[in-house]
Amino acid sequence: MDEAQLADLTARCRAFRDARDWARFHSAFNLIVSLNLEAAELLEFTQWQTEQGLAERLAGDAQAKEALAHECADVMMYLLMLADAAGVDLHRAVLDKLAINETRYPVDKARGVATKYREL
Repeated sequence: MDEAQLADLTARCRAFRDARDWARFHSAFNLIVSLNLEAAELLEFTQWQTEQGLAERLAGDAQAKEALAHECADVMMYLLMLADAAGVDLHRAVLDKLAINETRYPVDKARGVATKYREL
């Protein structure tokens, strides 16, 4: 997703919110709470599943995959609105964080391991 697409999604989310007069509910605090609630809903897909079982379910069950897509969209929309409310350029923030992670996790030390950067 490029910067223009991200800006378009943010504008569409903002328009949806504003048409319903919900801006008053979208403080950074409330959006952080809502984002976490939506992200937690993704855990329902893993409940009583193994990793392989979930992978098979998502590969073979179109309704499950669509439900996952809807939950991912909810998370993304709240993240876009949080960044908007806080004045964060999300595109720039991701690029900056990738640059930081490039130095924290050099390929020669991090490839194939799940070690925290402080321990590499």
